[in-house]
Amino acid sequence: MIIDSHAHLNDEALIDRADEIVGGFSANNIECCIIAGFDYSSSVLGLKLAEKYNQYVLIGTHPENALEVNDELMEKYLILAQHSAAVGIGEIGLDYHYDNNPKREDQIRAFKMQIEMASKANLPIALHVRDAYKDTLDILTDMKSYIQNGVLLHCYSGSKEMIREFNSFDAYYALGGAITFKNAKKEDVIKTIPLNRLLVETDCPYLAPHPHRGEVNEPKLINLTVDKIAQTLGLDCEQVVDLTNRNTKCLFKKIK
Repeated sequence: MIIDSHAHLNDEALIDRADEIVGGFSANNIECCIIAGFDYSSSVLGLKLAEKYNQYVLIGTHPENALEVNDELMEKYLILAQHSAAVGIGEIGLDYHYDNNPKREDQIRAFKMQIEMASKANLPIALHVRDAYKDTLDILTDMKSYIQNGVLLHCYSGSKEMIREFNSFDAYYALGGAITFKNAKKEDVIKTIPLNRLLVETDCPYLAPHPHRGEVNEPKLINLTVDKIAQTLGLDCEQVVDLTNRNTKCLFKKIK
């Protein structure tokens, strides 16, 4: 069964339907999902949802919320990280798409602090990277001694050449609905990702796959992403499900 490695059931667009969504997992060949935090309050809410529905959670602060990151918050995250449902630190990283909102130096500071915190927690990091791949690589290189528990490029949107750069960190790559868009042209990227480093995700409620583009996304639509990967790699869907499930559990070792 499929593991949705990045879902925002803690988003206001989905939270009121959480019972229905999780209740439909089995019928849609979904084993579980990892609920991704984007700031402290959403991380706490994600943990509560993970407890209620027997799911998992990433705790962390998205680069758009970098100004909330300070030493006190890192101590709070370290406490949350001890929970059995907390499998990683995320989504953290850099987003330069809306330049200087927050400022790049604030994003970089928050990113580095959370990498150090993840090292203390002995958890992998799940990265949000948008228009900032070079700076991300530079930071990972400078802080390589802190990165001993795994790196995931959430919703990977970089080039196939950049994959070779991130492979030096034994990185994992999660693909979502964007690869199904008619203008995506991501076949070369899909083929370049090592099979033992490939994960799938929805990033719901965002990035619903074709033919649902523009609609509210949810975990059941992850099957369309699996279909696209299978077609591109010449594999059966069940093979893609098996390998991505295995990879997800290899990275996020607290998933049972």
